[in-house]
Amino acid sequence: MRFGLTIGYSGSRVKLPMELIEEADRLGFHAVWSAEAYGSDAVTPLAYVAGRTQRIGLATGIVQMPARTPAMTAMTMTTLDHLSGGRAICGLGPSGPQVVEGWHGVAYGKPLMRTREYIDVLKKIWAREQPLTHTGEHYQIPYAGPGATGLGKPLKSIVHGRQIPIYVAAVGLKAVTQAAEIADGWLPIFYSPERATKIYGPLLEEGFARAGGGKSLAQFDIAVGVTVVIHPDVQKCLDMLKPNLALYIGGMGARGRNFYNDLACRYGFEAEAKEIQDLYLAGRKDEAAAKVPNALADEVALVGPKERVRDRLAAWKASPVRTINVSTNSVETLRTLAELL
Repeated sequence: MRFGLTIGYSGSRVKLPMELIEEADRLGFHAVWSAEAYGSDAVTPLAYVAGRTQRIGLATGIVQMPARTPAMTAMTMTTLDHLSGGRAICGLGPSGPQVVEGWHGVAYGKPLMRTREYIDVLKKIWAREQPLTHTGEHYQIPYAGPGATGLGKPLKSIVHGRQIPIYVAAVGLKAVTQAAEIADGWLPIFYSPERATKIYGPLLEEGFARAGGGKSLAQFDIAVGVTVVIHPDVQKCLDMLKPNLALYIGGMGARGRNFYNDLACRYGFEAEAKEIQDLYLAGRKDEAAAKVPNALADEVALVGPKERVRDRLAAWKASPVRTINVSTNSVETLRTLAELL
């Protein structure tokens, strides 16, 4: 098992926690993961981080596929990879309908199909075996649809590169199986080592079988984002986590189309998930947060005194998770985790 560092996306001003990042680099953390929603982008911060660090991986967690053509993502990641000495990691995700259609102004489409096509194009570009062509439902290269000039021609990347590792953020069951089939890693959200392993294990094995070639967990990285709070008061720690869980379970998506609410139900919290969503969509966010079960908050995080965090790490080590991407604002927490591991 290894640790990474999650820095997310910025608030009203773009500011990076460089003290944390530089310490993670010094401690030998695997990668720093930068995110995007509808403010700061995921890649520009990593370019800045590349110039301030020595060896830590530079990972997008995630870039939104509908926001960029696959060719643009391939160009961007290859550029980052060259300038950083081969440290780029490409984390992808379909985002959600509210952001894709409400912010980017494009159709959400079919996320499973888009993901498969997107990764296929990335791999073709990075392989440079022949000029790029692709015919699919989401992408046609060269484009020959409505409004086309007819002048498009297959091209091969000018820049030589490598097959950059591809991770996929997936929540739905079919999406997890597909990630195991076509990607190098999976970025789950709110992963409970006690519950998720039983749910997702057969799906991962199905994906590996589809991929063929003896693919298994040995060639696949489950990289989980985990909030870590080292503090003597366990309940206080759990209460700190609940507003964010309530946001996702209750408000990140419409009623009947909320992937995170579905996930909470999958974990066995159906009644609580419904109540959280009802309260959140009614504007009663504090009440929604209060309804988040302690068990759920505890299982998807690492909280409490140092000794308790050490004991809780045992469940993660026994799971198929290889990478824990830590979310914290404390340099001392990074040092403690490195010591515990």
